[in-house]
Amino acid sequence: MGGVVGIYGFSKEWRMARFLYYSLLALQHRGQENCGIVTFNGESLVQYKAEGLVDQVFSKPETLENLPGWIGIGSVTSTPEEDPSKIQPVIVSEPVPVALCFDGKILNLKELAEKENLNEDTDAEFLAKLFSIELEKTGRPTEAMSNLMMKVKGAYSLIALTGKGEMVACRDRFGIKPLAIGSFGFDYGVVASESCVMDVIGADFKNDIQPGEMYFFDAYSIERKQVLESKPKFCAFEYVYYARPDSIVNGKSIYEVRMKIGEKLAEEHAVNKGEVVLGVPETAIPFAVAYSNKTKTPLGIGFVQTGRRIRSAIKPTEFERIVGVQLKLNPIRSAIAGKVTVLIDDSVVRGTTTKNTVNQMRNKMGAKEVHVRIGSPRLVAPCPFGTDVPEKDELIAANLKTEEVSKVVGADTFYWLSLKGLVEAIGIPRKNLCLGCFTGKYPLDGEKNG
Repeated sequence: MGGVVGIYGFSKEWRMARFLYYSLLALQHRGQENCGIVTFNGESLVQYKAEGLVDQVFSKPETLENLPGWIGIGSVTSTPEEDPSKIQPVIVSEPVPVALCFDGKILNLKELAEKENLNEDTDAEFLAKLFSIELEKTGRPTEAMSNLMMKVKGAYSLIALTGKGEMVACRDRFGIKPLAIGSFGFDYGVVASESCVMDVIGADFKNDIQPGEMYFFDAYSIERKQVLESKPKFCAFEYVYYARPDSIVNGKSIYEVRMKIGEKLAEEHAVNKGEVVLGVPETAIPFAVAYSNKTKTPLGIGFVQTGRRIRSAIKPTEFERIVGVQLKLNPIRSAIAGKVTVLIDDSVVRGTTTKNTVNQMRNKMGAKEVHVRIGSPRLVAPCPFGTDVPEKDELIAANLKTEEVSKVVGADTFYWLSLKGLVEAIGIPRKNLCLGCFTGKYPLDGEKNG
């Protein structure tokens, strides 16, 4: 799981490092373990990357000053790397220099590694090496990337930067991972996982890069090419949890989708005698607002967050997840004590957060009743495409019935949003959505590559 950005300035007067820094801050919710930036200074690729949050890694002013250039790419990721060189963006120097960052998962890496006589490195390293090889063969980045796209099977949003200062961005034919494009003035030149990046750095959001589509940027032109047949299967979990509410993903406002999810929850599982609706910060707040409006139940502010915004569900260890829950949610006693509460959350993965929250509300804050409503269907299967959903044996919904989950987390009642309700809230036909984590059926099942 991660976020990527690429900015092409079209003028040597630009210094893109700071724009990339602010872009990565806007994408911090997509990855909180590592981050990095690579720029082109007119002669070579310059990099800085490390473990940690964006403002920690780039805390010294000189760090960005030492990344000159008007073109650059950057990444945040949620997977810890023992070797700092493997943190994205990765750089390979042979056979030709390229830098690359991506969000996703390559499913035929082993097969391709054997065929291309390459080592089985991380997905990003492998893609960078493969692109470098193709670039040496063809001499043209568009042709090299087209060849890569036709060989690779999986889900990806990818941005590459050559040692000559050319930038290429593309998306897999299913569009499982989001990728938006924007502009400074008249020229397209900003590519990022989410449109919120454009808002943060003052660019104009234009559109989504389409599934199977590639964009190429050099000093003289911008080229757009449909490399693979578009077969949209957009990730439904982006709308529930991962994307920022101020983003537009695949033509849909995340905020509006989340409001509709709250309305659907109210239609399907209203609590008749609820006295207050509380949304778990931050993702579930729009759910709670819409649920409150629909049921005419007062909306309360039930929790205060401590410290940085931490997405506990994507933390790599159980200890970090538990600590993350404690930091993320501190209940407000006067909003909860003695009341029949409706607790709205975005999802239940392992049940750690929900159990901890319900326990605090009931046993420490004195809630009269706690009724839990979840703004997504049951998570029953892991994601093969790089989204941080654990294996099936860790998913509480895959192993327990609804009544059993309710008892485990200590709720009076507990319900998930239906799959139909989610699809209707997103507003994209079910055939064009990836619902694998809710159904166990994935877009690439039975598909041929290319």
